[in-house]
Amino acid sequence: MLHKKLYWERRQKLKSRVGSGIILLCGNERSPIEIFAHTYYFRQDSSFLYYSGINSVPSLFLLIDIDNNKEILFGDNISLEDQIWTGAMPTLESLAENVGIHDVQRTALLSNYLNKALKIKRAIHYLPVCRSELMIKLSLLLGIPPHQINDNASKNLISAVISQREIKSAEEVVEIEKALNISADIYDLLLKEIKPGISERELLAQCESIVTSRGHIVAFPTILTKKCSILHNWNSAANSEILKENDLLLVDSGVLSQAGYASDITRTYPAGNQFTNQQKDIYTIVLDGQLKAIDEIKPDVLYKDIHLKVAETMANGLKDLGLMKGDIKQAVTMGAHALFFPHGLGHMLGMDVHDLEMLGEDNVGYDAEITRSQQFGLSFLRLAKRLKAGFVLTAEPGIYFIPELIDQWQTAGKYREFINYDEVEKYRHFEGIRIEDDLLVTETGCKVLGKPIPKSITEIENNRGI
Repeated sequence: MLHKKLYWERRQKLKSRVGSGIILLCGNERSPIEIFAHTYYFRQDSSFLYYSGINSVPSLFLLIDIDNNKEILFGDNISLEDQIWTGAMPTLESLAENVGIHDVQRTALLSNYLNKALKIKRAIHYLPVCRSELMIKLSLLLGIPPHQINDNASKNLISAVISQREIKSAEEVVEIEKALNISADIYDLLLKEIKPGISERELLAQCESIVTSRGHIVAFPTILTKKCSILHNWNSAANSEILKENDLLLVDSGVLSQAGYASDITRTYPAGNQFTNQQKDIYTIVLDGQLKAIDEIKPDVLYKDIHLKVAETMANGLKDLGLMKGDIKQAVTMGAHALFFPHGLGHMLGMDVHDLEMLGEDNVGYDAEITRSQQFGLSFLRLAKRLKAGFVLTAEPGIYFIPELIDQWQTAGKYREFINYDEVEKYRHFEGIRIEDDLLVTETGCKVLGKPIPKSITEIENNRGI
């Protein structure tokens, strides 16, 4: 938890931005695995945590009555019978006092408060939710069908929360770097442990044991796979592929700090001591693209423009290898590069790995100045709007050789003036490479956060444990 005054200040700013009415912030429920007594690891709703500071207790509501200047935490202290199973727990009153909330009431009283407000047509502002149990709860409280809950979420509140949470304070950056420093230890271990003959599953266990031993949890399911052309391969643990000499291993992982802030790092390493010459060629192109992004990131620049500059940088590299041809600026404008780079450059990072996107990806990454493209590849860009000092975001370009996509485009004759399909065929089994870091936009540029994690070819090969 951060300091008491910070949470109080956040709530005051929120009230000022929303203006009037009642703000209702929902804490998460525990989610059962197969019976109600066995639950998944509890993770608090990020916006509820941001304004309340209460991280470990489920089934809470924070009501902020702007017009009557009231802040009420609704919830129920656990019974003695429950404490037999959980041990002694702090009271809600003590948790609330720690963050400057002085009124705690039983959950049963919340519906009465809201019903009175609804009768006189007061505005009740709430955020979209992703969990079905919260949709049902809000439905019962507000008289809105569950499937219409998110459609009726407050646009005013969504805008206010995004404008507040997208700018990270110094305290928040410290928390992100705490998570990043554990990430650095994970990748240091990987460099020493990757070798031909080891399985994905063994490496995954070693990575996540570091997180657990530090008293943290992963920020999202770790992607650790030799099938690097699958952008989000969630099945690597089940597949348990064995690494071979010339394989690549892509690891996209994150850690959640104890105050609820995430890291998100990707590295691609060779299974053997060194990259092959072909792997070095593609790796160099991706690294050049990422370094171009880092060089371009600064306030008041559209992230979409940086994405396109990175795409052009990598497409020129592919042209040098004979994989692309023709006018590269035109190729990128038309989207031909998306055969190799079919996703966006990056996204916001904070309490969520894809920070704030539950409030609407277009609300977070786009605005009145810029709308989402419908072009393949570019349509997957999550963050396109002008950058501001205080944004924390990822820069994660990649190049992939996806056999199904290659076959589809080649059969359709797409972009033959820009793509040399005969040369691309030589890379059919290459898989892919992605490199990702987390960056803070400063007043004059950007800063790569956390301890340095080897990413140049020389650094990677010199730090191998084989």
